[in-house]
Amino acid sequence: MKNNLLSLAEVADMLSVSKETLRRWDKSGKLASMRHPINNYRVYKKEQLKMFDQLGFMFDEKPRRKSSRPLRKYKAIELFAGAGGLALGLENAGFDTLLHNDFDKWACETLKINRPNWNVIHDDVRNLDFKKYHNRIDLLTGGFPCQAFSYAGNQMGFADARGTLFYEYARAVKEIRPPIFLAENVRGLLTHDNGRTLSSMLSVMNELGYHVIQPKLIKAIFYRVPQKRERLIIIGIRKDLPHDFFHFPEPHSKIYTVKDALKKGSLFDCDVPKSFGQKYPAKKASILAQVPPGGYWRDLPVKLQKEYMKGSFYLGGGKTGMARRMSWDEPSLTLTCAPAQTQTERCHPSETRPFTVREYARIQTFPDDWQFAGAMGQQYKQIGNAVPVNLATEIAQSIVNYLNTLEEIEEHRKISA
Repeated sequence: MKNNLLSLAEVADMLSVSKETLRRWDKSGKLASMRHPINNYRVYKKEQLKMFDQLGFMFDEKPRRKSSRPLRKYKAIELFAGAGGLALGLENAGFDTLLHNDFDKWACETLKINRPNWNVIHDDVRNLDFKKYHNRIDLLTGGFPCQAFSYAGNQMGFADARGTLFYEYARAVKEIRPPIFLAENVRGLLTHDNGRTLSSMLSVMNELGYHVIQPKLIKAIFYRVPQKRERLIIIGIRKDLPHDFFHFPEPHSKIYTVKDALKKGSLFDCDVPKSFGQKYPAKKASILAQVPPGGYWRDLPVKLQKEYMKGSFYLGGGKTGMARRMSWDEPSLTLTCAPAQTQTERCHPSETRPFTVREYARIQTFPDDWQFAGAMGQQYKQIGNAVPVNLATEIAQSIVNYLNTLEEIEEHRKISA
């Protein structure tokens, strides 16, 4: 965000509207853009966004709510742990996680390499018995994969979810009975089967005795993550406990960029380490070399557009992920499981190549000493699937704040008794 300017894509992400909506607002005068002095792209001044209530935090000078360290050693269990993004966030917030489970061999190897003392279980979650943890765990977390399943109605029960990985997560909740659970998922869960899937999941958790806070779609760019990634966060609190004082983490006003991720600065204290990464075939590289930073296939000469896009050139839609080069001065687009997929290019801003493994990890805010197991493709997959570490830390700290308040209430009750 050089000179306090925001791109069309950034503002669309911040406001959760389409670029076409912004173009209509531009024509109507509701939100007028200007042309960037260097690349002539549409941009906005940050101050123009003051009119939008949902972005008020960017201009609010009151201090953010402070994060607390745990009043005691809170214990957690993490299912579908992956390569450790959420696990590191829990560790940063002070949790002691007693079990990390995943079905992916290489993800489990990654956890074991970096934290040999962690209890990492490489197994199908269906084979795990959680009864021994009953009432011994403060937090259950997990980003259960959302397979393509639907329910016939909005109020289906626990038994109807059998056979899905969500059922296994719900079974863990039932057997452990933690005070609070955290589930995270993709944005698509909000609209899957016209919202019936999520509604049924929440109904199951209600049946199991949990009050579910209104699920929140969190934009990672507001939580010290240089990436336009969104995660749906679901928090459930046991019904015998108060839930009014749980607060989602407050967003930060500063938005970090690819430059912040890969260069020495306020996010990292050195440039990104060298590492291996995928390469483009020579023909593809020769075409992508002509795409400017922040640009995509429409920035190519028309002849090359047709050559690169083939039949897609004549179809509708922007297809803005194709032949896409990132910009130093903007957050990265959401990382995928592979950096060189045709539909979702993530080309380096100034070199004609995909991001390397360590660059991928930086954009997901993994520390440089966090190693990934397996072949190169496996490493990209693990990183692309992870929860950004900085976002995970913020959410975990919010949960610590809630558990601390529970502790204080209980202490006050004992004193008053």
